[in-house]
Amino acid sequence: MPNSNAKLRRSPRGGQEAGRRELVSRSLQSAEHCLEDHDYGTAYAHYLLVLNLAPELKTSVKETFQFTLFKWAEELDSLARIQDLFNCYEQALELYPNDEVICNSMGEHLFRMGFRDEAAGYFHKAVKLNPDFADAKENFYRVANWLVERWHFIMLNDAKRNLTYLKAIENAVRSGCKSVLDIGTGTGILSMFAKKAGASSVYACELSKTMYELACDVVAANNMEREIKLLHLKSLDIEIPKHIPERVSLVVTETVDAGLFGEGIVESLIHAWEHLLLQPKLQAKNQDGSTEDCGRVIPSSATIFGMAVECKEIRRHHRVETLEVAGVHLPNSVQFVSPTYAFAGSEETVEPYTTEKLSRIPGGYKPLTEPFQVMTVDFNNLQELKSLAGRKPWKLSQPVTEGGMLDAVVVWFVLQLDDEHDLSTSPSEETCWEQAVYPVQGLSDYSVKAGDTVMMEVCCQDCYLKIQKISFLTSECGMDCSDRDDTLSLGNEAELCNALASLQTTSKQDGEGQVCVLESTEIALLNNAPYHRCFKAAMGKVLSSLNPSKDLQSMDVDGHSSGVNLQEDQNKSSVDVVPDPLYILDVSEGFSILPIIAGKLGPVKAYSSIEKEQHQAVLNIISEANHFPKETLEFWLSHLEDENVVLQRPKSDKLWSIIILDVIETSGLIQQEVMEKAAISRCLLHSGGKIFPQYVLVYGMLVESQSLLLESAVQGTEPTLGFNIAPFINQFKVPVRVYLDLSMLPCIPLSKPAELLRLDLMNPLLNSSSREVKVQICKSGQVTAIPFWYHLHLDEEHSLNTSDECSHWKQAAVVLDEPIQVQNTSMTIKGPRITHEYIGRYFEFTVLP
Repeated sequence: MPNSNAKLRRSPRGGQEAGRRELVSRSLQSAEHCLEDHDYGTAYAHYLLVLNLAPELKTSVKETFQFTLFKWAEELDSLARIQDLFNCYEQALELYPNDEVICNSMGEHLFRMGFRDEAAGYFHKAVKLNPDFADAKENFYRVANWLVERWHFIMLNDAKRNLTYLKAIENAVRSGCKSVLDIGTGTGILSMFAKKAGASSVYACELSKTMYELACDVVAANNMEREIKLLHLKSLDIEIPKHIPERVSLVVTETVDAGLFGEGIVESLIHAWEHLLLQPKLQAKNQDGSTEDCGRVIPSSATIFGMAVECKEIRRHHRVETLEVAGVHLPNSVQFVSPTYAFAGSEETVEPYTTEKLSRIPGGYKPLTEPFQVMTVDFNNLQELKSLAGRKPWKLSQPVTEGGMLDAVVVWFVLQLDDEHDLSTSPSEETCWEQAVYPVQGLSDYSVKAGDTVMMEVCCQDCYLKIQKISFLTSECGMDCSDRDDTLSLGNEAELCNALASLQTTSKQDGEGQVCVLESTEIALLNNAPYHRCFKAAMGKVLSSLNPSKDLQSMDVDGHSSGVNLQEDQNKSSVDVVPDPLYILDVSEGFSILPIIAGKLGPVKAYSSIEKEQHQAVLNIISEANHFPKETLEFWLSHLEDENVVLQRPKSDKLWSIIILDVIETSGLIQQEVMEKAAISRCLLHSGGKIFPQYVLVYGMLVESQSLLLESAVQGTEPTLGFNIAPFINQFKVPVRVYLDLSMLPCIPLSKPAELLRLDLMNPLLNSSSREVKVQICKSGQVTAIPFWYHLHLDEEHSLNTSDECSHWKQAAVVLDEPIQVQNTSMTIKGPRITHEYIGRYFEFTVLP
């Protein structure tokens, strides 16, 4: 009987197991059929059922499940079913909690939707799970640059700045400031200074979730988590007693940018004085004359200085300096301006300046005036702070002391922390700060001489210091060389004649005036004459090889063939068959006139991938000014049903003669998905067609650069005055520094430049999956970085060097985790992984003995 009972007990389990296997088998079959029908949602549901019923199948169905998840997520994303999308990923991560591919994909969706802090967590987890997962590393580096801006490293490594703040805080605490609020705490260093100085109560607020969590870790690591209260809040949202028990006696902050006000210091201090701080000293003086129960701010005040300068580098990024680019006439009716000028007088909240470290700007700069005081601000005076935003614009004028080109007004400030301590951001100081740059644009003339007067208008609007309407008066007759769009103010007869003459030189054919706002890198590209000449020559060579008839001879700006008798052409046209046009596609990012240059080379159909309507309108104006038939230039995106699939045939029965790919970012990094785009492009070329560039050579060299180390990671506890911050913020370090100017990089070259890598877009079989290059050491020292740049070969005869003086590209550098000591010998540099379809944007070169 016992055996019989045992059989009876096993029988239901056996039946259940058979049923489970049957259900799993049928669900797998259904999932496969759904995939064939592209019914990804139902397929995903079947796989969920299978994996919950049969966990032992996780490994065998993993790749198919991932594919199904990603396809279904794309559909949900397109349908804006965001919650369903995230539910799917949460279910997938319950099944595969340690799958780096799913973690990375989840992070990508979060990043696209603006959840950068959350995305960083998933990217970071994916990298930890698989340190060699290139996609996850690139995603993490990208989001790290967003979440922890690079200036955090530079400022934390600035021991002078840190020590000055510490001494000012110590003075304040000794004088009676016992309760402290740190606004915009970042890593928490100023809060820890306050606690070290002896403050009894310390509060700190930080809006960024990533920086708040980082500050929590830092404060805990320094054993101050019970003594410093951290708030994940904007200071404007702090309430008493909800968040802090009472008003504080000291606010410390460094919420300033290169233009002083851009981080919102005025608004936050107005709120602090009204709601969070004790009364200021003058209003809180006790009967005995003591001032213990009063409030104050560090920094106490600031003085802003300015100076007019000549600087070729600033000029070429903010003013188009030519009327002709590779034979293409740029009409006077088009005014190219950068965003800082375009929005100077508008109501839009746009940062009205760029920033530069003038001590390291290529070509240097020349002062045209003496430094002058722009304004002062007292951060301990509530009424003065309130009056700033409502203050009417005021005018400043400054005599020119040395002649030159008026390219910009540069601004810096002296931050007075207290009566004894200050910090200067002057370009003549050794400082971690950059300077604010207000480029001069829109003048009829930019040449000034000693004795002239530079004029400008200053205001504080939208939390920004604005310097606008920059012009100058000549010393001879007081002529105002102001904005060419302003109403002319004529002082004498000679001036009137000059104005009329300049008006008459504008061709009627140029049409109505058109302002075209370009990014500074796009203006620098227009000014890059060798770039356009090189493309013109290479395109002409390809087109001539594909159609060697005289129709492909270059036309001049009036649209006539050069060196060809017009009557002879007309006679031939009666008998010759008009050839089919050759198709050219330019998928460069941003504003590009290469399609118009191509249109001057003969019967071609040039397509531009420009998206902005304003830019399209300007290209049409330029095309008309150069007498092109309307059908010569078209905008490719208007022909596409799906703008995400840019690389397609021009027509169902046509292929491209030339495809121009944007291979290098202006930052100095390789563009995303370059090899994939090249693979698609090769399939869209007809015989003899080319991709530009055809191949790219990556060059680099070994250098010793303390600057690159300081800009990439916090160097131990010494610069942070003994506080343990480096291990926490260095989790967000990125091994590649971008937007570098190698010509001005403080470094010691330890080797000669060497070719490190070849990326062949036309013949991928020439790309090696990995490469080791021996470089000869020419000087002993410590290798800290490998700067790199590119030679873009349009063909064997025509190439572009991204490190040239006139290049619109910047350079980049791999910064080593640990410096390597080298002697006068040879070293090996190991290059990044590369396949026919993929290469990472963040090159990871390794130095081997």
